[in-house]
Formats: sequence, structure tokens, C-alpha cells
Amino acid sequence: MTDLQDDGLMAAKARLIMQLRSLAIQDAAVLSAIERVPRELFLPRALRAHAYENASLPIAHGQTISQPYVIAKSLIGLDIAPQHRVLEIGTGTGYQACVLSYLARRVYSIERIRPLFVDAEQRIRQCRLTNISLRHADGQKGWPEAAPFDRIITACQSEDVPSHLIDQLKEGGIFIGPIGPAGQETLQRIKKLASGLERDTIMDVRFVPMLAGTGLT
Repeated sequence: MTDLQDDGLMAAKARLIMQLRSLAIQDAAVLSAIERVPRELFLPRALRAHAYENASLPIAHGQTISQPYVIAKSLIGLDIAPQHRVLEIGTGTGYQACVLSYLARRVYSIERIRPLFVDAEQRIRQCRLTNISLRHADGQKGWPEAAPFDRIITACQSEDVPSHLIDQLKEGGIFIGPIGPAGQETLQRIKKLASGLERDTIMDVRFVPMLAGTGLT
């Protein structure tokens, strides 16, 4: 990357942060975490010039990297503390896991598509982040031996709240993910209480579906 390209991306990143602020994203820790992760590293080369647009972008195998605004809203909803352990379902490129790593003590991330998993591992090494654990596995099953988690976030649509994942959430913990029929899902925040689940809707979203098993092994 040339210095000119690097300067252009830095300016675009600054504009994105300003745009997020204008959209009422005011959480300093979340904005700082987004600012620290080089989103261009997680995109196909042909799309790197668009890295700091507030838009979801296509990646390999029919998947997408989420819109920065949706990521920011999700992370604010998770209300992550520095001592928290977070489970992410749907590593994708590894971008959101890296953003999470600046907010939480430990991030556990599962990806079902092996080439995405391999590429994410490489990118996370490039970012020199050591508090992220990755697994190539069926995300519906979660990561039982590392449970319970303080927070769980899914980057894939489910018809209803995945019970296997809620089982791996601590009491008082928070789950965020796209829930509802495909094409009609909403980003939901679910708090696990002794008395049951407390649910709030954050916004309308569109995500790829959560699928069972693993692919392209």
C-alpha cells in the first residue's frame, strides 16, 4: 500500500467515525475499538477503497462483512466490560472479532466455512491480537467447554433465539443477534434472568442464515 493510499484510508476512517457519531453512536470505547481495527485488511483487494463506507460489503462464499453502524449498535447493546468473555458465532473475515478483542478480556469465535476460518486466523495474526480463540465448527452448538459466557453475539439469522447458545450464557448475561423469519429479522437484545429472558428489539437488519454443520472442509 502506498503512502497516498494509506492517507486516503485514514481520512476515510476519520469520516466514518464522524458519521457514526452523527448517527448517535457516542460510546467512546466502541468507537475507539472500531478506529483501531484496519477494516481494509478484512476485505477483498478490489473492495479495499470502500473499507470505510458505512455499508455491508460482500466477501467470499456468499457472506458479507457487516455495516459498521450495525456492528456499533450491536456492541453498545452488548454492554461489554473489560473482564468479560464473549462468544461470537460467525467469524466471517475476523473483523468483528478483532473489534470485540479491544472491549473484552477474551473472545471465542466460531466459523463454519473453513476457508473463511483459515483467512480469519491469518488476519488476526497480522493484527497481533492474542485474546481471540477461533474454532472451525458448527456455530449452533456453541463452545460448551468454554462456557458460560458473559456475552454472546451472532452474525447470522435465526428463526428464534438459539436455545443451545442461551444455555451457554451466564445468568445476567446478554445475547445479541438477528432473530425472526429470513428477510424479516430484527436485531434483538436478550438478557438472561433467573425469571426468564428479557427481550428488546434494536433495529431491522438483514443477515445470512445460521446453518448447521460445517462447509468446505
